[in-house]
This record gives sequence, structure tokens and C-alpha cells, in this order.
Amino acid sequence: MQGANKGQASDLDGQDLRIAIVQARFNEAVTQRLVQSCIAELRLLGVDDEHITHVTVPGALEVPIALAGLADSERFDALVAIGCIVRGETYHFELVAGESSAGVSRVALDHRIPVANAILTVENEAQAWARADEKGRDAARVAVEMANLMEDLS
Repeated sequence: MQGANKGQASDLDGQDLRIAIVQARFNEAVTQRLVQSCIAELRLLGVDDEHITHVTVPGALEVPIALAGLADSERFDALVAIGCIVRGETYHFELVAGESSAGVSRVALDHRIPVANAILTVENEAQAWARADEKGRDAARVAVEMANLMEDLS
């Protein structure tokens, strides 16, 4: 198995994959743009609309529990976490950013399901808008590639 993946192209074929997206509504204009970009890319990669599930939660701290519920259902090949945390004047930014990221990673590891983390952590809203489209597309590509990789590994 040593070097088995060396030089191979990413498997971005989304046909027959089932992907769920959890969107935090806090900073909703930005997170909605992330979702739109993610879904558009999933479609380009061949994921059927009926195989894309989209749920919303209040904020980034609630994303991991929704991801865990979706993972528990065993209906999905990969999950996508979407949110936007903008630094404020207090330590709250660090707490929300760290805990939401740790929770997303914990779901992936505990449930052995790929989770593309597209929770932006930015200094200001301008940075969020500058990253929204690409980060949404990137999350879709990560979800599809990792779903295919996990299938190959099983």
C-alpha cells in the first residue's frame, strides 16, 4: 500500500453521493453565499439535487450537534459545516472559533465520516465576503473527494 495514492488525481465524481450541509444562520448573508457556492459546485461534480440535504442552525456552536445527528442517521457519504465567525472586541471569538472547529473534527473522527469545514473565521465582514465563494466551492470538492476516498479505503 506504500505510495499507492502517489501521483493519482483526486476523485471528484459526485454521482450517487449523498451530502448534507449544516449552515449556521449567524452572519446569514455570508453563510447563504457559502451554501449557494457549495451547492453549485456539488451539482457540477455530479451530485443530484435530491441527494443534497441542507439544514440550518442558529450559530457555529450548534453546527457540530447537527452534524452528529446527520452522521448518526448513516444516510450520508459526507457532511459540510458552514458558518462565519467575525472577530469582535471580546474573547468570545476565540471560544466560538475553537469550540466549533473542535466539534466539527470530533464528529468526523467519532463517526468516521468526512466533514468539510467551511466555517470562516475572519477579522471583518470584508474578509468573509472575499472568501465566501471559493470556500463554498472548496468545501464541496473536499466533501466529494473524501467521500470517495473513504469508500476506497473501506
